[in-house]
Order: sequence, then structure tokens, then C-alpha cells
Amino acid sequence: MTYNNLLTEVNGQTMIITINRPRFLNALNQETLRELEDVFTKIYEDDSILGVIITGSGEKAFVAGADIKEFANFSKTEGLQMANFGHSVFDMIENCPKPVIAAVNGFALGGGCELSMACHLRVASENAKFGQPEVNLGIIPGYGGTQRLTRLIGKTKAMEYLMTADMLSATDAEKLGLVNYVMPLEELMPKAFDLLKKINQKSPMAIAHLIHSVNAYFDAPDGFEAEQQEFANCFETEDFKEGTTAFMEKRRANFTGK
Repeated sequence: MTYNNLLTEVNGQTMIITINRPRFLNALNQETLRELEDVFTKIYEDDSILGVIITGSGEKAFVAGADIKEFANFSKTEGLQMANFGHSVFDMIENCPKPVIAAVNGFALGGGCELSMACHLRVASENAKFGQPEVNLGIIPGYGGTQRLTRLIGKTKAMEYLMTADMLSATDAEKLGLVNYVMPLEELMPKAFDLLKKINQKSPMAIAHLIHSVNAYFDAPDGFEAEQQEFANCFETEDFKEGTTAFMEKRRANFTGK
């Protein structure tokens, strides 16, 4: 896959997506969002890909916000269209049936923080900074930031950081539950791979149902009902049969994702 703003690489069963606009601290423009939409469409369809890592080019930034020059003169209608498209792409990432890990290697601000929060897990380098500084521009987060930050760290602290536009250090982000792990920069990608390696030993079908079920806690009228349905769906899979048989036979399961 060849893109203008993304670098993509398949390592084993993992797709590595690198936001590659280092001159602009990897800021998200509309073209980059369209490319993310395209690559995730392919990830959904490719059974050989079991996990995804998203990171940024260079050592300064994961994604330092949206491309402000691109929307500075937008009308209300254009702003709504921009938000609608950003939401659709980030929802696609959040609902991906394969685990998506953000390897945050620097600034994750505005749209970059929102992108990281759309991923299922976040590993941050020690120099990473998180924040939603949109109020400094007279706007609010438009790609799900008000909702996902509140879900992840709670209303009280989310209100504080959304209203003050203060940045969170990687250490503070971990304390608040925004980040799973903080690592030295050179250990960032190995940690992300280690997490995926552990996850990929489980049933891909069970992981997909699990992602849907956990997301349903926030999105469905009754997340518990969704969990019950996804639990039942697992019983129709070959992975369920293999997993239970392997347990009873006291051997390692050989999951096929079917």
C-alpha cells in the first residue's frame, strides 16, 4: 500500500501504520484521514492481519493535532462535515475487530490525542504529551475527544483538561488511566509488539467479540445485553470448539480465527 501521508508495513501478522508528515509534526489533514479510512478498510478485509500498531514519524510527535491551516476558514457546514468524517474514521478504528495499539512517541494533541484514544490500548514513550487544546482556538474537540477522554479518565479530570487545555505528561496520563504503559522511547515499539504477541495467542474471534462487547458498554442501550449476545456468538465458532477441546486435552490451542 502506497500513501502520501502514511507508511504501512506488515511485520508477521501485525500492520504498522506510521503517520508520516514530520515537517508538520504529523498533523492530521483530510487526506491523512482518507488514507486511514482506506488502510483500515483493507485491515478489516485481510484475515492475515491480526493486530495493528499506529505510531508517528520521528521522535517529537505522534500526531500534534489537526492541520489548522486546512480548516481555519471553514463555515459551520464545512466544520460539521469535517467532524462527521473524523468521527466515522475514528469509530472505524475503535470498532476494528482486531486489536489496535497506539504507540505514542511524542506529542499527542488535539486530533492526535483523539486518534490515540480511538485505539484499544495506548503505550507511551517517556517524552509523550497528551492534551486537547482546542479551546485555545475557540473550538472544542471534534473527533470524539469530549466523549472518549471522559470515558477514560472520568468527568472531573476530563473537564479540567478540556477546559484548561493543559497538557498531560506520559506519567500523569498513566496514573489517570489514559495510558496503559510508559516506556523509554527505544522500548516503545517492542512493548507494543509484546502486547500484540500475547493477545494473538488468544482466539481472534473471541477478541473481536470482546472488543464489540466492551464498546457496547458505552454505545449500546444495554451493554450487558450486548455482552450476552456476543458471548453466545462465540459458541458458533471453530475457535471456541478448539479452545475448549485444547483445555480439556491439556494442550495449547491452535486458533484459526474461524
